[in-house]
Parts: sequence; C-alpha cells; structure tokens
Amino acid sequence: MIDKNKYKFHHVGIPTKLSRDNEKYHPDLKFYHSGYETSEFGIEWMRFEKDCPLPEIVQTVAHVAFQVDDLEQAIRGQELLIEPNSPSDGVKVAFILDQGAPVELIQIDD
Repeated sequence: MIDKNKYKFHHVGIPTKLSRDNEKYHPDLKFYHSGYETSEFGIEWMRFEKDCPLPEIVQTVAHVAFQVDDLEQAIRGQELLIEPNSPSDGVKVAFILDQGAPVELIQIDD
C-alpha cells in the first residue's frame, strides 16, 4: 500500500515565457522563478533561458513539489530527472518522474 501521508504539499511550479515581477535568478541553472513567496496557494512561476541545462520536461510541463523528511529515502527506487542538489542553505531538492509527470521533492533542514 502506498503511504501518501509522507509527502507534504509545498508548491506547484509552472513554466512561463513571460517575465514577471520580483523574479529571482539562478545563474548555474539559467532560470528565473517568482511568485512562491507571495502566493497563498504555493504557485511558483519558472522562466528558462534558451541554454538552461534542466530537462525539457521540467521546462515545459508544470510540476508539483512535496516536502519530505528524508530526500535520499524518498528518491530511492524512483526515476531521477534531476540529481539531489542544494539551491539554498538548508534546502535539498531532486526531481523524479512519476507516471510521466515531473515531481520535485524537497528536504528542508531546520
């Protein structure tokens, strides 16, 4: 039986080609993101540069993100799209593919 309670909703990432107010830039991954900090519903807009190294599916298909207690355990046995990495202090993320959809898993250390 699948334990769906081990995942806590974090946000929905939506690709866009439009520049938005208050974008933050990730130079290593060549994309901008905005909206999460001000969205009551956890909506994050993502805009990618032409030479962004992220997988095409992440750049073109919306993803859902869940917070997990143990990222390494959560990705075990999953099809990885993006290897575990740390976009900011105390945060680890990875992307998996679930039934053809990108899913972001996030571990936030206190």
